[in-house]
Amino acid sequence: MHTREEKLEAFGRLLDVMDALRERCPWNAEQTMESIRPMTEEEVYELSDAIIRKDSAETMKEIGDLLYHMVFYARIGQESDSFDIADSINKVCDKMIFRHPHVFRRDGTLVPEGEAPSAKEIADTWELVKAKEKDGNKTVMSGIPTSMPAVLKALSMQEKARGCGFDWERREDVWDKVHEEIGEAQEACEEDDMAHMTEEFGDLMFATINAARLYGVDPEVALSGTCEKFRRRFTYLEENTMRKGLRLSDMTLAEMDKFWDEAKSKGL
Repeated sequence: MHTREEKLEAFGRLLDVMDALRERCPWNAEQTMESIRPMTEEEVYELSDAIIRKDSAETMKEIGDLLYHMVFYARIGQESDSFDIADSINKVCDKMIFRHPHVFRRDGTLVPEGEAPSAKEIADTWELVKAKEKDGNKTVMSGIPTSMPAVLKALSMQEKARGCGFDWERREDVWDKVHEEIGEAQEACEEDDMAHMTEEFGDLMFATINAARLYGVDPEVALSGTCEKFRRRFTYLEENTMRKGLRLSDMTLAEMDKFWDEAKSKGL
């Protein structure tokens, strides 16, 4: 592993590379925060994929790509005299020091080693500590981006509520809520009212995500896994249909189910 000095040198090299690209590369020079934002979102997902796959080499690469984007934003901010990378780094350091009074004194020095609260105790009061921050979010939920994907947004909201003590006392109790929402979604479908159906399916998915969270299951990972499983099985169905000179549109559901069951039996 690299020494601290080597790490600082590498970060300085990244700043030098960004300065050169911004000043001498026409494409980099014309980019704005708005133009690179979609690319940043893509980089976040690529990093997430690498972490899920437990691919260390790819994770290392994607961290670098994402870090490059962060430096890019800071360089653009610097050009308008709004802020620079040091402002961003100092801001997050100040925030972390404030949020961890069991580790840091207010002046940033370390608290003497002693009995620290448990990880659960820290998590259970996290949002209450954050609410005391100067220039922090006015409300607990205001820090959640509107543009965040719905599954991640639901999970984030539930975690923030838990951080304020608003959560099920026993995780088993969530199943009554899930079953209640299933019934309400079914009733809405029987009414054939689209607005009501949309609302109730949203409530059902929110409750299901909540149940997954309570049992330590990442709903995004779980749903992604199911999507990939569906892809494998449907691809098997499609490929074997074509081999027999058939078209999916000409097959009955029962005929397609035979291939689907074959895919399942093969562990796809």
